Amino acid sequence: MEKQRNIILAVVLTALVLFGWEQGVAYFYPNANKPKVEQTAAPSADPASAAKPTREGGLRDAAEVALEQQDLKTALTHGGRVPIQAPGVSGSINLTGALLDDLVLNRHRETVEKNSGPVRMFSPSGTPAQQFAQFGWVSQGSMAPSAGTVWTAPAGAKLTPATPVTLTWDNGHGQIYALTFKVDDNYMITADQQVVNKGPAPVTVQPFALVNRTDRTAAAYAWTLRTGGIGAFDGSVEFGPKYSDLVTAGSQDQAGKVDWIGFTDVYWMSAVIPVNAKATGSFRSLGNQLFRADAVYEQSVIQPGQALTRETKLFAGAKEHAVLDAYEKQGVTNFGLAIDWGWFRWFEKPIFWLLVKLFALVGNFGVAIILLTAIVRGIMFPVAQRGFASMAAMRAIQPKMKAIQERYKDNKEQQQLEIMKLYKEEKVNPLAGCLPMFLQIPVFFALYKVLNLAIEMRHQPFVLWIKDLSAPDPLHILNLFGMLPFTPPAFLGIGVLALLLGVTMYLQFKLNPQQMDPAQQQVFALMPWFMMFIMAPFASGLLVYWITSNLLAIGQQKLLYVMHPQLKAQQEKEAQDKARAREREKKA
Repeated sequence: MEKQRNIILAVVLTALVLFGWEQGVAYFYPNANKPKVEQTAAPSADPASAAKPTREGGLRDAAEVALEQQDLKTALTHGGRVPIQAPGVSGSINLTGALLDDLVLNRHRETVEKNSGPVRMFSPSGTPAQQFAQFGWVSQGSMAPSAGTVWTAPAGAKLTPATPVTLTWDNGHGQIYALTFKVDDNYMITADQQVVNKGPAPVTVQPFALVNRTDRTAAAYAWTLRTGGIGAFDGSVEFGPKYSDLVTAGSQDQAGKVDWIGFTDVYWMSAVIPVNAKATGSFRSLGNQLFRADAVYEQSVIQPGQALTRETKLFAGAKEHAVLDAYEKQGVTNFGLAIDWGWFRWFEKPIFWLLVKLFALVGNFGVAIILLTAIVRGIMFPVAQRGFASMAAMRAIQPKMKAIQERYKDNKEQQQLEIMKLYKEEKVNPLAGCLPMFLQIPVFFALYKVLNLAIEMRHQPFVLWIKDLSAPDPLHILNLFGMLPFTPPAFLGIGVLALLLGVTMYLQFKLNPQQMDPAQQQVFALMPWFMMFIMAPFASGLLVYWITSNLLAIGQQKLLYVMHPQLKAQQEKEAQDKARAREREKKA
């Protein structure tokens, strides 16, 4: 009776976890996938168009997407602009306000489609996808330029890695302001903010740099995929605050000297970086889903005939690990940690390094994942062999354990002492069989983080229908692989890879020695299908890893059975004994 209760309890708990997974996540992390949305555009005719935030980020409402395209055509074709043309970025500087508000990333496409166009990083103020950077001054005793100031650029100016551009503005009161922009081959733009005081009296100025953006384009936030504010303060990288927290708080001043500050998505980041000067930082909510990150320098007094220059860098681009690490080597403090590796980065980075090297060797990330899995399995084989040998020894001493349990059934404390003594005499470690599984956990988690965070995996195809290994399997069995016009909910979105995961895990468990407890047998029988539902929404590359690991584990187990024939013989004998017992029960 107790065993039946255990079986029923296991089934009920499995069902609760399976069908309550999304509800539970929504309860404990209410803002993980649902940032606050304020309707500013006409509602879409298609309710499905306003989807939840994704790891990619970007506008989700169909009406806002259409409005963005319309606004871009208007904003980018009217008014003075200085073109930007570099290997990493293209776009223009708006001469009104000297705003960097038009920027696309040349090396990254919007979607897997080759004609989808480059990822848009910055959009002008007032557009649905608004995001821009501004460099300016707060001044006392003189007139400083504002967002409405029209700057002067040299005729035919174009910002390229070989040709810096200087914008100037004369306030008519003796002060001349200048912004000299430089761009490199990747995603870094440098702005030299200069004030020349030709007036008769000293002036006090306070340079600043800011990033302004909307959260309408924000990527999904989760405890492993943190988005929103980001920065390094006194050398320590901090993820946060979240947009929802800023809406509540209004503003948040950051303690310590600003090394860099801005906003991050999973794949993209915009941040201003003070150079060789102390600055303070803050985040603030501006209302209407707009947010700002500021780096403000200390006040400086400029005497007549003197000038002041502050150098500020702007990173606006993709979080490619090699690029971020290179900028860190050039002096940007802990810039490589802008990728949210987390506490296990010392384990994740070697796995990522190996994966990238394997990809360079074979040219296919799916194949690289398979090779990585084989290497990890090969490294862990000695541990698995020891665990299997320990499991064989545990099975061999089962009759002695049963005898001890019978002898001391009324004295549990003595029973445990005798069992521990038996383990010592037989040189058996009851936990050794679990060691390979525990060692796989950090590998699995590291690969999970790598596939979700590293932009190098974005849009990498594998075979046939798998066009993006960083995204879930696009084919769902329940809608006949897209033939039926509906999308199953996440926990029912079983694709081909998820089904293969369930099948391979089932075959792997079938090879394991059966548990003595029938309730445990039932739990292990349900586990493959339980994991199939749980893993279905995960990245395809992660499922490729696990399927490959299961197949290798099956081959490994068969080999270990050959190396430990006594375990196989004992398993077959127990199966025959159970079959005979069932036959006797039927006859009775």
